[in-house]
Amino acid sequence: MVPGPGRCLRLLCHFRLRLELPTHQAYPEWTMERIFQHHQLANLPTFDSPVSSPAISTLMVILFLRLGLFEYTRQFATDRKFHKNIMEPHPWRMETTREQLSDWAAQMFKFVHVWDWGGGGGRVAYDVHLWTIPIEYRCSLYLFLVIVGTARLQTRMRLLSVFGIFVFTYWNSRWDFLLFLAGMLLAENDLIRGAHDPVLPKDENDKSTTRKCTTSWFWDALALLGLYLLGQPDGRGEITPGWIYLTSLIPTWWGAEPFRYWQGIGAVVFIYAVAHSAFWQRFFNSGVVQYFGKISYAIYLMHGPAMHIVGYHFENWAYSVTGLEGYQYNAGFFLGACFCIPTVIWWADIFWRAVDIPTVKFAKWFESKCVVKA
Repeated sequence: MVPGPGRCLRLLCHFRLRLELPTHQAYPEWTMERIFQHHQLANLPTFDSPVSSPAISTLMVILFLRLGLFEYTRQFATDRKFHKNIMEPHPWRMETTREQLSDWAAQMFKFVHVWDWGGGGGRVAYDVHLWTIPIEYRCSLYLFLVIVGTARLQTRMRLLSVFGIFVFTYWNSRWDFLLFLAGMLLAENDLIRGAHDPVLPKDENDKSTTRKCTTSWFWDALALLGLYLLGQPDGRGEITPGWIYLTSLIPTWWGAEPFRYWQGIGAVVFIYAVAHSAFWQRFFNSGVVQYFGKISYAIYLMHGPAMHIVGYHFENWAYSVTGLEGYQYNAGFFLGACFCIPTVIWWADIFWRAVDIPTVKFAKWFESKCVVKA
């Protein structure tokens, strides 16, 4: 959502403490992490998070294609009766496995798309949902440059410089890099206010109970506002109740998709509020949410193949039960979701255990062999 805070926090902490580590150890390590996370064919994960491999997931798609598993729902995938908005056709099955693997290799080469900011750059046909990874890698490189360029500045000057870059990026409608810069600013703000320092005993009279309660309600409400903005409709906001006025506020010069505007603002507002809200922090630290955090990237990689191969069967059956007219279509959608969602979670859990966890161990070993010891 806002990709920067976790990745910037460690480096910014060293900058603020004026430690020498970033200049000869943390920079190369961070660069290695970005390479491992996204674009090596093994796409190795890092210390920070269990990251599975788009190469492995797309190879699984190749296997499923060759086994003919996509063919059972190929017609459903392109039927406008069922897909009234975005339609995602199945990947094409070629004549031979050799042709398919050659095409896959070419697609993965295209996937490493860091040379321009064109729309759809790096998108691969075997899983169109992976379009965000090339964007994340490009923005990570730019963010890395900003962090290095402002590393030696005083905090006030660094914030002023990054804010200037933020405004320049905003005027160029680069919603993606805006979120990375916002993440850096949020991380710096957390360090300034000591959000990650050990919890120390405080005088009970430091703040009155009433003030604490009022402040808590404010951050909780601000988080809800962020969630509302995150719910900006992808289309027809100008006629959607609750969004007509907000849609009219989007600048006419905004060059990106209109729905990126309030969704991006909502993401920043939500994370900023959660960083101050004890309620939301308890929620995100709960066992269930932590589990979904662990498998979140596996969900990202697996929801496409799982839906196209299995989920479309459930949806087709659900619509045959409810019908397609009016609210019958909505009922069919929710009935199908009752089966599709557990299926995607199950696929993701298996992928996480079979791919993510083993590659995390391998990545730690590999990085230890590549990085010069301090």
